[in-house]
Parts: sequence; C-alpha cells; structure tokens
Amino acid sequence: MKFLVTGGAGFIGSHLLRRLSARGPVTVLDNLSSGKKENLAGLNGTFLHGSILDPAPLAEACAGATHVFHLAALVSVPESVSHPARCQEINVEGTRRVLAAAAQAGARRLVLASSCAVYGNEPTMPKTETSPVAPASPYAESKLAGEKLCAAAKLPAVALRFFNVYGPRQDPRGPYAAAVPQFLEAARIGSPLTIFGDGQQTRDFVFVDDVTAALEHAALSPSLSGVYNVASGHSVSVLRLAELVLALTGRRSAIRHAPARPGDLLHSSASIEKLRATGWKPSVDLPTGLQKILSAA
Repeated sequence: MKFLVTGGAGFIGSHLLRRLSARGPVTVLDNLSSGKKENLAGLNGTFLHGSILDPAPLAEACAGATHVFHLAALVSVPESVSHPARCQEINVEGTRRVLAAAAQAGARRLVLASSCAVYGNEPTMPKTETSPVAPASPYAESKLAGEKLCAAAKLPAVALRFFNVYGPRQDPRGPYAAAVPQFLEAARIGSPLTIFGDGQQTRDFVFVDDVTAALEHAALSPSLSGVYNVASGHSVSVLRLAELVLALTGRRSAIRHAPARPGDLLHSSASIEKLRATGWKPSVDLPTGLQKILSAA
C-alpha cells in the first residue's frame, strides 16, 4: 500500500502520517498555508510542496497511491464567511480535482474529511447520518458539496463528518483557533479564557488519535460507503470545557465572554453508532485527552 495525504502537514494530517507510516510509505501534498513543515519530522515518505488546485503537483502526488486521504481545506467557519469564493474554490473545486486525479491514478479508495457543520442548527439531537442537513456557513456548504462529489466519484469514496477534533500540536494562535488549544494556552500564560457567546453552546470533542483511527479504518474497510460521524458520542458545554481546563491546569485565569461569531453552531451532539457497528470506537474521553495534551507540552 502507498498512501497520499493532502493537507498532511496540518494538525490532523500530521497525526495521521504517524499512524500510516507503520503500514507503508506516505506522500504528503501541502502548500503550507496553514500546515507546518516541522509537523512532518520523521516522515516515512515524500513531501510535495504544492496546492491541490495545481494539476502538476497533484498528479505527481497521486501517482502510485493506493489510498488517498483528502484533508486539505479551508477549515475556518469565520474565514469562510469573510471569503466565500476562496472557500468554494479550495473546498469544492479542490475536492473535485483530487477525486479526479485519484481516479486517474488508479487509487483504490479515497476518504474525505468532512464536518458536522453540515448539520447546521437543525435542532434534532443527537445527529445521525440521516439527520436533516442545514449548512449555516460557506464552509459547511462546501463540505456538503464535497460529500456529494464523493458519492458521484469514479472510485470508492467515503466521507467522515468530524465533530470537534482536539489533541497535541493543534495551533492555539490566530483568530480562528479552536477552543481547546486556545483555552489551554490562555491558562498556561494566565490570560482570560475567552468564550464566544454565553458558553452554553455544546460540542462533541473527539481526540485526534480516535479520528486518525477512523480515517485508517474507513480507508482499509472496503465495505464502508457513504458518510459517517466521527465523534466521542458525548457532548459538553463550552463553559464546562473552560472549567475543566482550569481544573486540570490548576490555574486561576478568568473566564470572559465575547460576542458570538457568525456561522458558529449552537449545539452539537453525535450518534456514532453507524461507524461503531463497523468495528471502530473512540477510546479517549475528554479529561484524558486534555491530560495527554498537557503531558505532551
């Protein structure tokens, strides 16, 4: 087997590389717009600096690949609201090109990193794969479009709807950073933990090792098709997350509230029974995952 990971220098991608390297060589295609080359230290394979929108490096990356993991994307909801055309180009046209190049190269299977954002604020909980979709941002719309492209692709393709992924090497800096790394960094330096909105919004936080296990499982299980939720199956409020971070770090940082951000979901709760029935299950709960990040720091 030979693997290709688009966006492999990013947070999830770099963890996936370490899982896949035990099975065979890995090619990474990444333009480093958000990924970091230092995340590729010890890579068993090849790094290609390029964009999924550029035909030459994409064809080179796909050559000989048996399994393709498509993680390259514009991943920020607020950024997609500010730059919807860019989001469409990267996440929809980019996915179309990756699917076409993978099929042309004779890949056996492609796994797309999709998102729970496709469900939007439709109130029914927990979300199953047959729940109504109601994308509330250009990012969410682009991920739903990517799923539809996978369904119509010329090679077997599976889409995994990630819920709120967290773990070591997740960047805490920048205006669109995720809550877990931001809270941990703020606690570390003694700054206030900033919550957008009232903090009662709920999230299903899933540890990155469970996510990469799901990616590997989806790629190597020929019977899987369609879309699957990837989550812990347990939701907590963002306020509870902040309180848990302070308790685990022993810090006395304040919690402050800022205005809610456009496009952010109010509640997120996942059913993971569909993927669990195929042999995958999460193994890291939130307190344990947070402790793993603190131990790795």
